[in-house]
Amino acid sequence: MSDATSPAMRPTSPRSPSPILAWLALPGFILFSFVAASSGAIWPVDGWYFSIERPSWTPPPWLFGPVWSLLYLMIGVSAWRVWRSGGFGRDRTTLWIFLAQWALNFAWTGLFFGLRRPDVALVEITVLVAMIALCAWRFRRHDLAAAVLLLPYLAWVSFATVLNGAFWWLNRG
Repeated sequence: MSDATSPAMRPTSPRSPSPILAWLALPGFILFSFVAASSGAIWPVDGWYFSIERPSWTPPPWLFGPVWSLLYLMIGVSAWRVWRSGGFGRDRTTLWIFLAQWALNFAWTGLFFGLRRPDVALVEITVLVAMIALCAWRFRRHDLAAAVLLLPYLAWVSFATVLNGAFWWLNRG
């Protein structure tokens, strides 16, 4: 059997990439999702954060790195699965929703830690939660597993929204 007719070498749909290209693209999608984490290097946690009042149920600082690492990995795999299915090529709206939630994710750190504005960050993260939910809903049209991979991210950011609100409430004034 020649490579041209081999099922392993054929795209799975007219707009899907070849299996080899698809697997080569996976690290790129994961890396792209981790770029949002670079916002923490631009606007690091500093003395201001430790000087303001925090709710007693605030997770310890060491927890955020491992949780976000796992979430960014899942986000990257999720987007890759939609891309691999041809979803972004057929559905530009879903691509823009994904990119919008990614940009909001990146921006939140700057609002909260950079500008030290929990109030503005609270409004922004509320929009982020809605965009993640919308993204998961759109992803499920292309790949159910991709949508499911976004649910822990949605849960964590929903928790972070409540936490952000508590920070704002405790430090308003």
